[in-house]
Amino acid sequence: MRLSQLAHKRKSLPEHAEVDSLTKDLASQRDLLVAAQTQASDAAREQTKAEQDVDQVRQRAARDQQRLDSGAGVSARDLANLQSEVVSLAKRQSDLEDVVLEVMERLEAATERVTGITGRVSALETELTDATARRDAATGEIDDEAAKIAKDREVIVGSMPADLMALYEKIRVKQGGVGAARLYQRRCEGCRLELDMAEVNEIKAAARNQVVRHENCGRILVRAADSGI
Repeated sequence: MRLSQLAHKRKSLPEHAEVDSLTKDLASQRDLLVAAQTQASDAAREQTKAEQDVDQVRQRAARDQQRLDSGAGVSARDLANLQSEVVSLAKRQSDLEDVVLEVMERLEAATERVTGITGRVSALETELTDATARRDAATGEIDDEAAKIAKDREVIVGSMPADLMALYEKIRVKQGGVGAARLYQRRCEGCRLELDMAEVNEIKAAARNQVVRHENCGRILVRAADSGI
């Protein structure tokens, strides 16, 4: 019976649910982190490209302005074209600089998001490590107790008659893992029901080494000083 209780206790440890929940939360945050890092990386590349475009336009505008300022070998028609191009390039540069600013804002937001999620991931990893350690410690204690009980049980089983053990195993399987129960204050601790007087009198009349069973659940009753018999 104690082994069944320990098995149930092991399975029902709150640390199991805690570890599962933290594992799911951590996986979700890691997915969000990858997405945020991708956004930040894309924005960084986009900013680099936009800044290169601005630099190219600025250099071309500088060359055109230099030709205008020198006036050497420039016809009146070319001069007009250069002036028009300088104006056009100035507008193009302004538009590209606006793009750079917009991308920089997105990159800053993405970077802040990466920082925030990284912090949450780190915190969850710490919590998960702690919960896992507590779960392992709790299951280890239960396993140690179960191993001791199993070892003691082997000794007891070895000293029991084969027919009695066969009966016990049959009842145990039928009753969900508990084949024998303590009789305490005239109550079967297997099904938690109190014995009626007829059963009590029958057990009183039985020899101390005689196997007695509870009429209600069929379990073998283990008599002791506090059985109330």
